[in-house]
Amino acid sequence: MLTAAAFVPSPPLLVPELCGLAAAETADLRDAVLDVGRALSDAAEWVVVGVEDTERTVPATARGTFRGFGADVTVALGPDADGDPDPLLPLPALVAGWLRDRTAPQVRVDTHVLAAATDADKCADLGAELRARLDADDLPRALLVVADGAATLTPKAPGAHDPRSEAVEAALAAALAAGDPAALAHLDPALCAEIRLEGRAAWHVLAGAFPSRPTSVTVGYSAAPYGVGYHAGVWKP
Repeated sequence: MLTAAAFVPSPPLLVPELCGLAAAETADLRDAVLDVGRALSDAAEWVVVGVEDTERTVPATARGTFRGFGADVTVALGPDADGDPDPLLPLPALVAGWLRDRTAPQVRVDTHVLAAATDADKCADLGAELRARLDADDLPRALLVVADGAATLTPKAPGAHDPRSEAVEAALAAALAAGDPAALAHLDPALCAEIRLEGRAAWHVLAGAFPSRPTSVTVGYSAAPYGVGYHAGVWKP
């Protein structure tokens, strides 16, 4: 049974050990993300959807480390995770594991990583398939999207500034705040690729998982502190 669908961003700067003295600059974002984890803590399983260069899945038995980002902070994706921490674990799985460890250590996390260029129809189909799986029985489950907005919102953004990104990012933020899956589904894949809104595929999966609007919406964070759109919140079915 789907108890909630949530979304958090994917930057490694969520991890204080990676930020050093600058950790305080991201405290409000970190707090909002941890609030999302606590809101999902009554679930037995999180199904995570994220985006990287290539498609892959990560099971709940995996362990990872942020060593490649500057600090050997290890994470587990489930209470029975074992083996050496994988330094090549996809970032969405690392972030989900970091959140799980701090807010819901009893939860099992299964991660679906999509390629950024995944076709919109395939994303919608995956969203519908995941919703059917999440609702298949009475076991409480949550859907967690780990994805960013546009990375071209200011001149100092990772992708520099693209003036087209502001309207698209505003539309994304509005859709998340309104609980509007149809608006999410209308994100244009080609334009999103050009403005480096690389989480587009994951947002399309979230839209596909909601054939109707959520019954309630909470957004705890929506801003672009480093020229990249970050959003954290919860949709209840």
